[in-house]
Amino acid sequence: MRTILLVTIVLSLVLTAAVQGELPPLISRDVLFGNPERTSPALSPDGKRLAWLAPDTNNVLQVWVKTVGKDDDKIITADKKRGIRQYFWAKDNRNLLYLQDSDGDENFHVYGVDLDSGNVRDCTPFQGVRAQVTDLNPDFPNEVLVELNLRDRALFDVYRLNLKNGALELDTQNPGDVAGWGADAQFRVRSAQIATPDGGTEIRVRAEPQSPWKTFLKVGPEEILNALGFTKDGQSLYLMSSLGRDTAAVVEKNVADGKEKVLAVSSEVDAGDVMIHPRRYVVEAVSFSPGRTKWQVVDPAVKDDFDGLAKLNDGDFFVANRTEADDIWLVGYQSDRAPGRFYRWDRKTKQGTFLFTTRPKLDGLALAEMKAVVIPARDGLKINSYLTLPVGVPPKNLPMVLFPHGGPWARDEWGFNGYAQWLANRGYAVLQPNFRGSTGYGKSFLNAGNKQWGLKMHDDLIDAVNWAVKEGYADPKKVGIMGGSYGGYCALAGIT
Repeated sequence: MRTILLVTIVLSLVLTAAVQGELPPLISRDVLFGNPERTSPALSPDGKRLAWLAPDTNNVLQVWVKTVGKDDDKIITADKKRGIRQYFWAKDNRNLLYLQDSDGDENFHVYGVDLDSGNVRDCTPFQGVRAQVTDLNPDFPNEVLVELNLRDRALFDVYRLNLKNGALELDTQNPGDVAGWGADAQFRVRSAQIATPDGGTEIRVRAEPQSPWKTFLKVGPEEILNALGFTKDGQSLYLMSSLGRDTAAVVEKNVADGKEKVLAVSSEVDAGDVMIHPRRYVVEAVSFSPGRTKWQVVDPAVKDDFDGLAKLNDGDFFVANRTEADDIWLVGYQSDRAPGRFYRWDRKTKQGTFLFTTRPKLDGLALAEMKAVVIPARDGLKINSYLTLPVGVPPKNLPMVLFPHGGPWARDEWGFNGYAQWLANRGYAVLQPNFRGSTGYGKSFLNAGNKQWGLKMHDDLIDAVNWAVKEGYADPKKVGIMGGSYGGYCALAGIT
């Protein structure tokens, strides 16, 4: 009996190994989830220097800078713990600004590094106060608009930071309900966005900094409305608006008479990223992502660039940074089977030069394809989702992980996903449904999730699993669920 049992165990192990052997070699979690080797490149406004984020010898993310055309790379920050994630070039070409908190308290300060002297200054040195950069303007190279909750921890006022002497001057005081601010081409704070008590949105505008605020638009919680910025003459606002339609379009609306011009719209999805020229203040292009991301070119001046960028790489691209002369763009590409890749795009020659990939250790490995799929919910609503299947094994009767996103007012998008690759590499199918209540698919779809936590929103998850089983992808006895934030709630509700 012992011999038969031993043989059975050995055969079982051999069969398991044969099945496992069809999968590609394991990719270590450190390669998938550790710090990128470098990321987030940005050229200085004059194009003479290049900055990026990369780990130091202690594996802490720092800001690095080099002179373009030289090998003089150097670290200009010295964070000890959490690493730096966000930085900006000041418009003076001399200072580089970055945000950092203390031990995860989320009270981010704005720090400035003088690249000529190497000095680092805490530009917002107030304990327990959070700072965020509101705007920079090339015509005001020595100033930065910064929001601080210094006067009242519940409210953010706008301050004007002088980069030469470090002075902070109160520019615009929050009346008590403003959640976001906007400046015009003259670097004057002239728009304010408010979340109303009923969950709606109000946008206020003023003619001059000394003028009273006036309500420009006010909508209920069912609408999508966001201010994007002023036209150069300051007479109109660019808006992300669902007024008069189901999906949010990018529109230009005159402040005085309310006349509106639709610049970009899709009947499938809301507008996504909006590219506005930093000097001409015109909308150049708008992205839309039903499954993968596509761009609608609004300004003919960039059409040839977008045509060329679409051919440079087979991923979905975005313009990450541009020089003051607008002759060079830094462009990033997202792909499902490759980490982020960055290129230098010469607008004159219409040629792209590869800079780097964020995780070169993943290059050449067998990564899994992410497919955009549409799943019908039981009430007929369409659930746009993403399905990732493991490489090297038949896509049938697989163990599957349902991976709902957080928010819930957010959405999953096509591109490289470390969690999906980690699970697929180990033999799991991964399904990421944009359940009702997710953003990006119009206000009807967004509002279909109202008061539906644990109800129809959860039915969508169950319908997604049933779809995967019916299509033959998933083994109904081997379905798991995981997620963070609202996705963590979904996981607990799913287990229950």
